[in-house]
Amino acid sequence: AGRFVRQAKTECGIHTRTTSAGGPHGGGLKNLMVQDASAAQALVEATTRTIVLNERQACDVFCLLNGAFSPLSGFMTEDAYNSVVTTMRLPEKQLFGLPVTFDLEDASDIKTGDKLLLRWAGEDVAVLEASSIWKPNKVVEAKEVYGTSSLEHPSVYAMLAEQGSHYVGGNLHGISAPKFKYPVQSPAEVRKMLPEGKPVVAFQNRNPIHRAHFELLKCAQRDVEDSVLLVHPTCGPTQPGDIDGVVRIKTYEALKEETAQEYPMFRWAYLPYSMKMAGPREAIQHMIIRKNFGATHFIIGRDMAGTKSTITGDDFYGPYDAQEIGKKYSAELGVTVTHYENMVYVGPEIGYVEESVAKKQGQKVVKLSGTEFRRRLRSGEEIPEWFAFKSVVDILSEAGDDAFC
Repeated sequence: AGRFVRQAKTECGIHTRTTSAGGPHGGGLKNLMVQDASAAQALVEATTRTIVLNERQACDVFCLLNGAFSPLSGFMTEDAYNSVVTTMRLPEKQLFGLPVTFDLEDASDIKTGDKLLLRWAGEDVAVLEASSIWKPNKVVEAKEVYGTSSLEHPSVYAMLAEQGSHYVGGNLHGISAPKFKYPVQSPAEVRKMLPEGKPVVAFQNRNPIHRAHFELLKCAQRDVEDSVLLVHPTCGPTQPGDIDGVVRIKTYEALKEETAQEYPMFRWAYLPYSMKMAGPREAIQHMIIRKNFGATHFIIGRDMAGTKSTITGDDFYGPYDAQEIGKKYSAELGVTVTHYENMVYVGPEIGYVEESVAKKQGQKVVKLSGTEFRRRLRSGEEIPEWFAFKSVVDILSEAGDDAFC
């Protein structure tokens, strides 16, 4: 990749002040991996049923085993599930955004106390001790967690129409952490990448990073004095029409290489997490996850984790709902929310500014819609460099229709 070419200056406001780093959610970083080989073998031999995971479940297993979902020690039991669904808190009163459940269509041959062997990509990855087996009221779950039971919400549809009707909860014991088609890092590994004594600003996204995203990252890193910027995309399953995880990783790696010399304070890591598109409550989940990865600050942009009706195209959440709930629980979580509007391009002389600044100054905003971007990708037409990095465009163009889920 060629050297990053600096765009015209970016204007952004000061949103945060430096705070000292905090520990993982709940006070300690969970590590559910069984360290003794003979103990792991004994657990495997004691299992009564083998279950092959799908990618969504494998992502959850990874996050549980490595502490991304700390303080959880396994898939939620019925009591924990009910508490999180209705109050957004664990029974111990710790904040938790979304339920973490293990779904099966048929649980008739499972009884309390059974040990289930979980396999992924041809390997034994974990043993789940079944301490709670139940059939949830998914309509209630949808209304509480997603704010709607409408099947026009893609994740509600998946939960009600495609996922298993029963949940199994209990402690999880790691045999071998799930491996994916892309490199992933545990919270412990990411924490080792972060310099001591510096605030860490985390950014989560599920799409390739274009110019507007990168300008926002530059703003955030400048606004939090002497900080490190952790670019931490989710690379697991997401909603239909998004860019495939493997292709996304290629674009991140290209951009990492292209910008490394000019932005040495950026760190990059990849998270196998299945997006729920749950809007505000998912924003809390992401704050907790990044706290476990070492973040002291978390960027919440416009419409984070939002989605639209598959029929009408209407938004299910307000554009700043995620920011508001993040700010509400920021002090309790010990994670400062750095919140930004959309960054918009107003021409080569000024470059990118926040949307309200452009409006206040009467600047004409140059736009390229996502639909037009994809049309140009598919037709091979030119995509302006003010909108997207050439290295990213080249990767997406080469992938063609295979780039899209």
